[in-house]
Amino acid sequence: MRAAAPMHRLALPIRAGVLTLALLTLITGTPQAKVFEPEVFTLDNGLRVVVITNRRAPIVTHMVYYRVGAADETPGESGLAHFLEHLMFKGTETLGPGEFSEIIAANGGTENAFTSSDYTGYYQSVARDRLEIVMKHEADRMVNLRLSDELVDPERQVVLEERRSRIGNEPGSQLWEMIGATMFLNHPYRRPVIGWEHEIRQLSTEGALAFYRRWYAPNNAILIVAGDVSAAEVRPLAERYYGVIPRAEVPERRRVEEPPQHAARSVTLESERVRQPSFSISYLAPSYNKDANRHAYALQVLDDIMGGGATSRLYRALVVEQGLAASAGTHYDASSLDLTTFVFRASPRIGIEIDALEAALRAEIARVLAEGVGEAEVTASKRRLKALAVYARDSLSTGARVIGAALTTGQSVEDVEAWPERIDAVTAAQVNEAAKALVRETHSVSAYLLPKPTT
Repeated sequence: MRAAAPMHRLALPIRAGVLTLALLTLITGTPQAKVFEPEVFTLDNGLRVVVITNRRAPIVTHMVYYRVGAADETPGESGLAHFLEHLMFKGTETLGPGEFSEIIAANGGTENAFTSSDYTGYYQSVARDRLEIVMKHEADRMVNLRLSDELVDPERQVVLEERRSRIGNEPGSQLWEMIGATMFLNHPYRRPVIGWEHEIRQLSTEGALAFYRRWYAPNNAILIVAGDVSAAEVRPLAERYYGVIPRAEVPERRRVEEPPQHAARSVTLESERVRQPSFSISYLAPSYNKDANRHAYALQVLDDIMGGGATSRLYRALVVEQGLAASAGTHYDASSLDLTTFVFRASPRIGIEIDALEAALRAEIARVLAEGVGEAEVTASKRRLKALAVYARDSLSTGARVIGAALTTGQSVEDVEAWPERIDAVTAAQVNEAAKALVRETHSVSAYLLPKPTT
């Protein structure tokens, strides 16, 4: 299956029907419900089960997350976690290759899977009365995957073609791959999730099965069911299908630490395929799980103030007021198991030199460091961010994705539910302190995506 991008925020498309209620709640200070209000229990074999009841439609989303991703691979086997994700659709002792997918389709459902640096997930969305079907077969492939070279070799070619189409033919993707490899000097986040091409070619059936047996076990997984269902309904099904799988010895996740960084770095990619140049600055940043100075929530507010849409500082300054950029923004994902990055980015308007845009973007970063953000900006940002948590309740999949990512990266369900309160507690002083701690040139990578000069 094609890997889907993991969720980075609590946001999903907003339904207008909840807008007034959400804003009134946030403005008046009326006590808010928790974000998803899940019910949680653990089976005897160690499988953590989370149920998020959502009665908006007679549909359920069934997800299994494994606490393993690309950063848990052995050096020299990059892409193995993603490759195994593909191979999980190749059948078990009871189902042939692709048969699980055919069963889902025959029952009117949809499915997919995704791999990140920190976790791997599999999901299906079906009518509520089809939940037992998907649970039975997902539990089956948790323990009964069967592979052979005849199945594995063609799938390796599928993955290689995926890499060619997503990275080999996309200069922007090639540049971001180089940014990752430059940002992290030693940590496995420097490897691409899909893997390096020469190492993908060497991935074997034996290696895939060894990785599967090492990491795929109920005590290394989280089952999340969201939708028109309760924990009382899910529990007997989970015990019947997942509860009979024996727990296994799973190794500790050991990641090498990133060494001190002493120099700013720069990468440039020129290609005749580039139609829209861009410039970005990435800074090494804390995640929720690696946040000794408690800056992560303040950085989320900074992310919104600096790059959160058409009202953000970067957009107003570079696009509207100075007319230098066609787009501008920021990106910060705090949900990594280890350190993460905070990115400032912009693309120039036609006729604008990249040097002029870079100077203007750096000036905006310098301005926020020198002048700081004000309480009014922070209050408005917190209101927007907390509204996202309200809107997220509308989706059957958002809660499952957010909680799955949290539980595989060192957070708890309680951390997810407390997110609005922790955002609400952020002050302007904390945002300014976090910004100054973040912007260290020795911990940065500047990146240029440029059209190749004509000779």
